[in-house]
Amino acid sequence: MTTGLPVLLPPGAIPKEPGTSHLEWQPRRYLTAPQPPPQDDGKIQELELASARQMLDGKLIKKTRPRRTVDYNGGMGRWVLLRKLRPNPRYVPYMRPAPPYIIDLLPPKAYPDNSSTSLCTKFVHTSTNKIRCPVNVVTWTPEARRVLTGSTSGEFTLWNGLTFNFETILQAHDTAICTFRFTHSGAYLASADKSGVIKYFEPNMNNLTAWQGSTSREAIRGLSFSPDDRRFATASDDSSVRIWSFQDSRVESTLTGHGWDVKCVEWHPTKGLLVSGSKDNQIKFWDPRTGTCLSTLHQHKNTIQALAWSPNGNMVASASRDQTVRVFDIRAMKEYRILKGHKKEVCSVTWHPVHPLLVSGGSEGAIIHWDLSTPDPTYAQPVSTPRATLSQAHDSNVWSLAFHPLGHLLVSASNDHTTRFWSRERPGDATSVFSGGGEKPPEVVDAGGMEDDEDAMVPGFGYAATAAMAGAASRAAAGGRGGGQWWGKDEEGGGREYESGVRGGGYGDAIPTDDFIPGLGAHHESSVAGRQSGPLPPQEDMYGGPEDWDRRGGGGGGGRDDWGRGDGGGRQGRWGPRRGGRY
Repeated sequence: MTTGLPVLLPPGAIPKEPGTSHLEWQPRRYLTAPQPPPQDDGKIQELELASARQMLDGKLIKKTRPRRTVDYNGGMGRWVLLRKLRPNPRYVPYMRPAPPYIIDLLPPKAYPDNSSTSLCTKFVHTSTNKIRCPVNVVTWTPEARRVLTGSTSGEFTLWNGLTFNFETILQAHDTAICTFRFTHSGAYLASADKSGVIKYFEPNMNNLTAWQGSTSREAIRGLSFSPDDRRFATASDDSSVRIWSFQDSRVESTLTGHGWDVKCVEWHPTKGLLVSGSKDNQIKFWDPRTGTCLSTLHQHKNTIQALAWSPNGNMVASASRDQTVRVFDIRAMKEYRILKGHKKEVCSVTWHPVHPLLVSGGSEGAIIHWDLSTPDPTYAQPVSTPRATLSQAHDSNVWSLAFHPLGHLLVSASNDHTTRFWSRERPGDATSVFSGGGEKPPEVVDAGGMEDDEDAMVPGFGYAATAAMAGAASRAAAGGRGGGQWWGKDEEGGGREYESGVRGGGYGDAIPTDDFIPGLGAHHESSVAGRQSGPLPPQEDMYGGPEDWDRRGGGGGGGRDDWGRGDGGGRQGRWGPRRGGRY
């Protein structure tokens, strides 16, 4: 028997069949696009007055644009946060070759097994002094926020390490600056010039003292501090290596044994060991306590231009005029690698602070990256090929190279009067793919901070080159698996007004006449010519004979960090169209 029960609830409380009203919903708010905030009337009036003042002065109104900051601190903030939140010690987010993943790019230390994340082959910026002269040496300041360069005019120039614009300049020496070096503590700077004068500076560029550091006013080509900063060694053209007491500014011992000019000297990062290279083609190892020569290497066939210790102190790299870079393992005192790729003499060499990468600069203007990460070190096949080549990074000799202490930026100083900055590639960058021969396609220059008529210019080329560059990049991605453990340390262990900016071919006479695009080999034919037709004049005409312009170009590794491998994962490969990711 079914009887209907009376409904005692109000009609609004009785559930109804679900309708489709949610499909008919129409937005009522935020119907228009975001609008910019209203501009302040005072600001507008100030700009108008400034424009009128410029017109009265007869100057053209210059459009101001903010400079673009590139790879700010290498993603360290994200990396520190990830280290706290990652689920396991080896977790590193997998990145895809697409531009949205640029924000996930971590510093090189986050990818300990992937050396390709530290290849600084993307051109960023060119900084040039108004009074143009060759730049002999370059280094990062201790806090790694600025870049200090020394030129043949005897001037220190300070560049911003983020926006790459000019900050200050100082007439530090009366003759060409050959070398300078910050102490490991960062409290002082010691520099030496072509007449053999050694000077001390504070980080604020206050000169403390100066004295003659060589006999017969011979040039001092190299300078290096001991690990405790109490002493430093100098290499002079008087065929000697001197060890100085930093506090007393006096010579403690003189190391004689080279038969010709000593071009470079480097103190071991942690031990009492010196290595020097000379014009007599010899590399000598010295005991700084006794002043005796421990060993001599005769592998090079010409002048040793630069030396550099690896961050862990097991390897020493040498750059020579015989067009080769050689790496020696001091544990076995054997030749570990012979690096052949330069077409002319090699002027500078530096190590990456994190990965087993070596970067060298040659007198043909090329910057070459070498990857020394191999599963098992072998001395039977020592010859290595370049990992990445920038065949026309500069228009003349690359005198000095220096990595940022984090390893994400590279700065180069050249005889073509310019200082250039290079950064890592970006995921999804169409021009970030290496060609089959290991060479690097050209990059489109960032227009930020340049004049309107210099937009999208390539260093060393005119306007026509930029259009031809767009289709010149090869799409072949070259592989290469790193991951050897031979590096084996654990992870947790005021002057004149100057200008900077990409000059896009305006380098005076220093313009090559080669008919190919920078970064591409000779097989990439192109009808593009430089803006100017004159070749680079001989160096003998510009700077005297070979004895005068032969200088040391070694750059520091940019930090005392070991090649820490410890935690962290990462995959090997490049950001190419076929394989996983370059970063």
